[in-house]
Amino acid sequence: MKLFDQLTKKAKANRQRIVLPEGTESRTLKAADMILAEEIADIILIGNPEEIKRMAIEMELHNISKATIADPNDNHIIDRYAPLLYNLRKHKGMTEEQARLTTANPLFLGCLMVKAGDADGEVAGAQNTTGNVLRAAFQVIKTRPGINVVSGAFLMLLPEGLPYGDNGVLVFADCAVVPDPTAEELAQIAVCAAQTARDLADITPKVAMLSFSTKGSAKHERVDKVIRATELAHKLDPTLILDGELQADAALVPSVAHKKAPDGLLSGQANVLVFPSLEVGNIAYKLVQRIGGAEAIGPILQGLAAPVSDLSRGCFPEDIYKTIILTCCQAIGAKQQ
Repeated sequence: MKLFDQLTKKAKANRQRIVLPEGTESRTLKAADMILAEEIADIILIGNPEEIKRMAIEMELHNISKATIADPNDNHIIDRYAPLLYNLRKHKGMTEEQARLTTANPLFLGCLMVKAGDADGEVAGAQNTTGNVLRAAFQVIKTRPGINVVSGAFLMLLPEGLPYGDNGVLVFADCAVVPDPTAEELAQIAVCAAQTARDLADITPKVAMLSFSTKGSAKHERVDKVIRATELAHKLDPTLILDGELQADAALVPSVAHKKAPDGLLSGQANVLVFPSLEVGNIAYKLVQRIGGAEAIGPILQGLAAPVSDLSRGCFPEDIYKTIILTCCQAIGAKQQ
């Protein structure tokens, strides 16, 4: 069974509530209609109810009536969620009136629904910038206990026949958010990427902390950072199968691992690759995607206390549909931790 078929089956069996703040955006409505038609998740659309109903009729979307619609200008909704935002942000100087005005922002309202337990995850970004999506998530949902950095991972689905990863699946992180992580942040990225592997690829993570050095073959402060991050990651999660510092070939090729890191924990069988900086991770995933013919799924935001997924503003309805499924599976995984 292909990965997305597995994820869809998982989502259907553990139905989640996903809030879509861009409820009057046409691609988002199409994706929501597909999700509702297949009974994959319960959908909450934020937007003017009359506009959503009109668009659904014009676009011949026959399942939108199954969604819950939340009007961000409804005083009853503002009354419910504004006190939560005020309590979260009053130490930053937010007033009660500012909280009410901010709650009417669909991105904040969606995150408040997640924070209050009225939704399990959020998907946004078809209209909004990544910065705006993340700002609301940082201020309302915040990070997981023990984690203070949010990062971005990609699922890399390799062409058939390649002997890397777990059934052709690799997790790459961070490829999207943190430009130059500290050793502490890199350790947290590794632990979160391992959880992403469990939640979305259903694999036992084997994490490689990548560098241009393998077990002391080179000396440099950037190598020292990866060594320190490896030590910290082991402390954060002593059960994790994780090793570093490793060059990419020592992480992925058993024969090379035997020569370069004969006493290593991975034996050349890594399925989660943690890159030392954003520039390396971003370049690597694009090369593997374009030259290697892999399918890149993401970025998948990791490290938040509840899942929030950011879309590209150039996305298609099918991309939003898939992202909703991924978000469902992240929510399921978060509840099992």
